Amino acid sequence: MAELALPRPVSQPTEGPLDGKFWDLVEADFRRMIKDHPIYATYLGIHDDDGRLDDATRDAVVQDIDDAGKFQREVESIDPAGLSESVRLERELALHNVKRELFNSEVHRVWERRSTAMDGVGDALFSVFARDYAPLAERLASITSRLEAVPVALEQYKTRATAPQVRLWQELEIDSGEQMPFLFNEIKAAGKGVLDERAQGRLDKAVETAAGATAAYVETIKASMGSTVESWALGSETYDQLVGLRAFDGLDASQILEIGYEQLALNKAARVEAARRIDSTVAESVVVDRVKSNHPATFDEALAAYKDAMIRARAHIIEHDIATMPPGEQISVITTPEYLRSVIPFAAYFEPPKFDKHPSGIYIVTPSVGDDPNAMREHNFASISNTSVHEAYPGHHLQLSAATRHPSLVRLLTDAPEFVEGWGMYSEQMMREQGFDAGPEFLLAMRTDAIWRACRIILDVRMHRGELTVDEATAFLIEHTAFEHANAQAEVFRYTYTPTYQLSYLLGKVLLLQLRSDEQKRLGDKFSLKNFHDALMRNGSLPISFHRRLLAAEAAASGSGAGAPGAANG
Repeated sequence: MAELALPRPVSQPTEGPLDGKFWDLVEADFRRMIKDHPIYATYLGIHDDDGRLDDATRDAVVQDIDDAGKFQREVESIDPAGLSESVRLERELALHNVKRELFNSEVHRVWERRSTAMDGVGDALFSVFARDYAPLAERLASITSRLEAVPVALEQYKTRATAPQVRLWQELEIDSGEQMPFLFNEIKAAGKGVLDERAQGRLDKAVETAAGATAAYVETIKASMGSTVESWALGSETYDQLVGLRAFDGLDASQILEIGYEQLALNKAARVEAARRIDSTVAESVVVDRVKSNHPATFDEALAAYKDAMIRARAHIIEHDIATMPPGEQISVITTPEYLRSVIPFAAYFEPPKFDKHPSGIYIVTPSVGDDPNAMREHNFASISNTSVHEAYPGHHLQLSAATRHPSLVRLLTDAPEFVEGWGMYSEQMMREQGFDAGPEFLLAMRTDAIWRACRIILDVRMHRGELTVDEATAFLIEHTAFEHANAQAEVFRYTYTPTYQLSYLLGKVLLLQLRSDEQKRLGDKFSLKNFHDALMRNGSLPISFHRRLLAAEAAASGSGAGAPGAANG
């Protein structure tokens, strides 16, 4: 098979003598990564090894850590003076990325304290099953091969557990393992009428084998629960270290916590005002209950409403010239797979694979957590609109559809949830400002979601400082959001192993609004909302501090007549 052609940005303003050396290093490391991690390669739309699973052993993780350290040293050895202006920024971004990676692997070390086999298996199957990049029969053949490899993979995951396992995380793994047969059976059923008798027989046997191995794996975890530990928090010092690595425009954990409390108060006051606009004769809680009670009768009807809100939002963006639609962007809306529902209690989005011929985003919506009879209240019409703006247009789908078109592999691999999730939240407010579903019930839903995200900032910091238990955090979330208990608990469970991710939503929105305000002041009458949005989207999913630098560089370049350093040229 021909070697994968990798994109390389054009240097700006002119090529530096060491630009080629830098990109050679980046491309070599990328090729190593997709070879060693076929599941991630599939996620990116590289399908050479869709029938293979990763080596899940402890030795493989240790090798990844060694490779990351080597890459860091090689990048640091390149003299920035020999790089063009645009590649100097890419070098800084590459170092930002690898330092974050090494913190996760060497310091946080979730990989050796939590069994994550179900995530690995589920992701390996879902990324092939849910996307239609090839005929279903061809994809089912790849899935069959991956299913056949599950027993060996589960044994490999066990070799990682050389540190005490965290009880809560193991309970989550048990729950995922018990839900996994639902995905197996969906895949098995999909082959009926598509595969010939021999291929279907092989798939049926692979499903049976994988299900048996998964059940045995779950029993092994259950048997080991007596030796688990309760501790999962990073602790103040280590948490501060992680915040420093996130490039939050110089903010420390205490300042971020203060923003959380400020935003909680601000959005609570704004929700009171929205409730008064709906009905000033009753208490706010009555209005909130009324809004939550206005929901579709069934989840199928709710899913149709999510699609309708998404389509309307897209049309509004075009009609009001808010942002540019990347040509050919596509999205589908589906029900959250059973195995993911305990950790995705509401909705989520999977970005278009960069290397697929016809990339499409996937927007998933969760019917309920644990068959909660009150779950449909979370799918009320006002919330459906807000969620669709956040997840689809102009939120994650639009932003990530544009971001994946940038030719930089460094930017492709950057993890910056404060921009990606912040953009989703910024979109919610910006669309109301621009007249989309701007009635008081929609503003109430938006403020309700912002209260939830303010709680995330507070809980993220305080939980990982060791100041709140899971039960205390769940009670805090219910107190301030009125979430149903099952949804609130599922939320808090996720916070325990994703430090600084959850605070990224509202913090990112705050930083983006500040960036927009700064650009409006700088440009005055020349400021264009559409140009601002397009510049952020085309420059990729970067920390907002990097976006700030790119906008300044674009301004300097346009003043001199040169091209913009962050533009997706070539």
